[in-house]
Amino acid sequence: MRYLLVNWVLTALGFLAVAHLVTGFRVSGLGPALIAALVFGFVNSTIGLLLKLVTLPVTLITFGLFLLVINALMLLLASALVPGFEVAGFGPALLAAIQLAVLNTIVRHVLFR
Repeated sequence: MRYLLVNWVLTALGFLAVAHLVTGFRVSGLGPALIAALVFGFVNSTIGLLLKLVTLPVTLITFGLFLLVINALMLLLASALVPGFEVAGFGPALLAAIQLAVLNTIVRHVLFR
């Protein structure tokens, strides 16, 4: 349970950090970031999981890079559902997905060795 809460807060903080780095990726505050992280996690674990299964051959051919495209699509879907969390298009969503992946890898390596 504690891991889920830490993961939720870290994702929200990641959203806030990426909002300062990617033009077209906006979060209006901590509250919307927490809600967006919750919605993103839910969307990614339901629809995202289904998309990952359906696109498994493409993911294998691209050595997993296609997962970034799926995560970008899940960010776009989450932005459509959460007020105060805006992604201006696929380009900013893809850049944000890449930065979030790098940030999550670094943070999880430091915290959960």
